[in-house]
Amino acid sequence: MSQPARTYKTGTAVFLVLATLLLVLIADQWLKIYIKTNYVLGEDMNVIGQWFQLHFVENEGMAFGLKLGGDAGKILLTVFRLIASGVIIAYLRSLIKEKGSLALIVLVSLVLAGALGNIIDSLFYGLIFSASSYHTVAEFMPNGGGYAPFLKGSVVDMLYFPLIDTFWPEWVPFIGGNRLQFFRPVFNIADAAISMGVITIILFRTKLFDEPEEELEMTSPPPPDAIAEETGEL
Repeated sequence: MSQPARTYKTGTAVFLVLATLLLVLIADQWLKIYIKTNYVLGEDMNVIGQWFQLHFVENEGMAFGLKLGGDAGKILLTVFRLIASGVIIAYLRSLIKEKGSLALIVLVSLVLAGALGNIIDSLFYGLIFSASSYHTVAEFMPNGGGYAPFLKGSVVDMLYFPLIDTFWPEWVPFIGGNRLQFFRPVFNIADAAISMGVITIILFRTKLFDEPEEELEMTSPPPPDAIAEETGEL
């Protein structure tokens, strides 16, 4: 069922885009820089019990700790992120111009913010930080220069939710006695923004992409008595 035509001002949509980008990027980069300059690799801290931890790892590849190996893989992934961000920006401009759903605009902005957050790591972190190790904390703007050239920085991940950490029963075929962990991937705020935007768009795609009705002036015909009076007929 079509929705009423959207009448918001363009400035409202632009404000929502900018606010979403700023909120995600500031939170994402603040936490990454804090972890990078205060934690050694592999260090962790319980935030809420055992099931929500800050656990510092560096990701050389894709989201949630997935890797695309080698220097060529890093550069390819960074270039892909830049191209994808350009496509998303063009799509956002189109959505705003065509008065798309404000909810959809915010969700697409979340995806863009997440992509930009990880692009910043890839482009600049190798230039402005020294290398992190299992024994030393990285320095910001070290005298000897950064740990990697432009485009080859590693993405900082730290959010870890080991909701289940146990062992498979011995009677389970093939995997009995092995460790069972859920949720294993370590990620960051940028990854979370991308996932939140994409998953919500998929779940509510019918409503988000529903075309609004055109506003039409519907006038009902005058009653017969009024027509008779105007024409002088009885």
